[in-house]
Amino acid sequence: MNPNQFELPLVAILRGLSPNDAPAVGAALFEAGFRLLEVPLNRPGALESIRVLVDMAPADAIVGGGTMLTQADVDAVADAGGRLFVSPNCRPAVIAHAAARGMLCAPGVATPTEAFDALDAGAHALKLFPAEAIGFAGMKALRTVLPAGTPLWPVGGVTPEQLPAWKDAGATGAGIGSQLYAPGVALDALAQRAAAYAAAWRA
Repeated sequence: MNPNQFELPLVAILRGLSPNDAPAVGAALFEAGFRLLEVPLNRPGALESIRVLVDMAPADAIVGGGTMLTQADVDAVADAGGRLFVSPNCRPAVIAHAAARGMLCAPGVATPTEAFDALDAGAHALKLFPAEAIGFAGMKALRTVLPAGTPLWPVGGVTPEQLPAWKDAGATGAGIGSQLYAPGVALDALAQRAAAYAAAWRA
């Protein structure tokens, strides 16, 4: 899979999304142009929410799971229809298993060793986490040693105002969590936040 195929390469991290809220939240994000939706598995109802989002997703969208730590997590998300693998860490065997199941793989890395191990295992993009700790300078330094064109997605505390600086540092996308979605957020607020991120990326 090519992570650069997305016109808006921002991953909406929907931690705590309930199956009941998934249709409205998904509709708002898809309407704003988001095509990468991640439901972390470390909250109740994640797999059912993934199923709901998969069923309603546009043809060009990819839905999947986050905080995927084991091969069993990969199988559970894949069986729910998910095609996006996101993790906070680098476990080559888990990455390879997700790639073998046809997922777009974006494991978490914070060091050059983890980055190269992830790529060797089949990662399509690298989730730089936690982005606040790695920073713009850290990302620039990492980019100089990685294969040219390696997709880099900072995750953790990324705001719309920061997106231009992340792009200047070499980011080809980003993951957006609580700054975009948290359980209980009003749909109009979610739509406004989503539009702000989309506009900031496209600026």
